[in-house]
Amino acid sequence: MIEEYSKKRDFEKTPEPSPSSRKPDPENPVYVIQKHNASKLHYDLRLEMNGVLKSWAIPKEPSKNPDVKRLAIQTEDHPLEYADFEGEIPEGQYGAGTVEIWDKGTFEPVKTEDEEIIFRLKGNKLEGDYVLIKTKYGKDKNSWLFFKKKND
Repeated sequence: MIEEYSKKRDFEKTPEPSPSSRKPDPENPVYVIQKHNASKLHYDLRLEMNGVLKSWAIPKEPSKNPDVKRLAIQTEDHPLEYADFEGEIPEGQYGAGTVEIWDKGTFEPVKTEDEEIIFRLKGNKLEGDYVLIKTKYGKDKNSWLFFKKKND
């Protein structure tokens, strides 16, 4: 499941974690948002699902305002160990730049379908129900919208 992640990295040169046998905790799935100052500053949303961290790159800081929707580009799955990663990815390596944890906590899946994921975040900065909806816009087939769900 995380072959693409491994192919893009030289683990002798990057401090990023290589996949190992970390076991998921189905009772408390983790989520993390990492601020990634690479060629362009962005935020990486990662949700523990099916034994990996499903990942999306968000070009702007995630919002707590339900009226603000952010573009989220789905990227390769990451190993569970990546949820704890902070550090400097060296120049010349994929994703070179500084990675720091912006928010972290657990989440509860509310709805998980191919084109819509609703989840309840319990983090330090973000709390409540958030939504990822796959879009059909543009050339990129990995485009999603990420936003806080309005309270009904």
